[in-house]
Amino acid sequence: MTDSPAPLPENQSSHGGLTYSLFQYAGLLGVLVLLVLIFHQMSDHFLTRQTLATVANNIPDLLVISVGMTLVLIIGGIDLSVGSLLALSSAVLGVCMVDWGWSLWAAVPVCLGTGALCGMLNGVISVKAGIPAFIVTLGMLEMARGGAYLLTDSQTKYIGSSIEWIGVPVKGLLFSPAFLLALVIVAVGQYLLTRTVFGRYCVAIGTNAEAVRMSGIRTAPCSIVVFTISGLLCGLAGVMQTSRLSTADPNAAVGLELSAIAACVIGGTSLMGGRGSVINTFFGVLIIAVLQTGLAQIGATDPLKRVITGAVIIVAVLLDAARQRWKRGG
Repeated sequence: MTDSPAPLPENQSSHGGLTYSLFQYAGLLGVLVLLVLIFHQMSDHFLTRQTLATVANNIPDLLVISVGMTLVLIIGGIDLSVGSLLALSSAVLGVCMVDWGWSLWAAVPVCLGTGALCGMLNGVISVKAGIPAFIVTLGMLEMARGGAYLLTDSQTKYIGSSIEWIGVPVKGLLFSPAFLLALVIVAVGQYLLTRTVFGRYCVAIGTNAEAVRMSGIRTAPCSIVVFTISGLLCGLAGVMQTSRLSTADPNAAVGLELSAIAACVIGGTSLMGGRGSVINTFFGVLIIAVLQTGLAQIGATDPLKRVITGAVIIVAVLLDAARQRWKRGG
């Protein structure tokens, strides 16, 4: 890559863009507050410290995966393998600690490296071979899930107290180390996207990759790095989920990629590339978590929860499409 200028993200390019971003934040926060108030009226136990802690400490794995998914979607790609990469990374962690007797600090780098390597393979194959990321990551979804089963012999690996502390609330606080680390990842992801040349290139590639190439910028390294970051965050999410469950389960995170994409879409990230915000994705994750927790507390069945969550996603997409038509018309 060179230091040639690339187009700025729309939310940075002008004072009007900043106002638009603040409007988005306010809208998402308003939806979140509205959901909390609705479920508070429907359940006496919703608006409590315990529910707040439950919501916060159950989302770190989805949150960090959604940060990576946001970057992938912004460059015009998609990563369907994130749930399986989480399971594979978790399986590697479990085998290292249970079967080989490694310490947590020795096993975690291997877990993270597994996710990063698989993410890099997704990027290299997609970019260098010119195969759509949808197809490449769909294949990786199956390979990684199969690898998780093979590594663990389809058995759950119980790790226990040596890793539980990561997912348990810190004494005197509502939040776990995993949640606090996830917040740091959100802050770093937002800074990377909005305050670095790399982030400018990501937005420019998603907006018009051909124009970026014609301006002399090499798009392939940037795209590969984005997929590698996504894979690395899957490895980190594997550590977080394993700590919460105290086990490494090869069946973990089935369908998590859909939740991550949903969080990004609710947060306003475009499925066509070129537009997105990590902070908005954070709000999207919170909206999904509050919605699912609230529905569970009022006794909604799992099929009904899926129907309602799906409807929310469709409404978010329709609102985004209407907003874009309005902007083009204006």
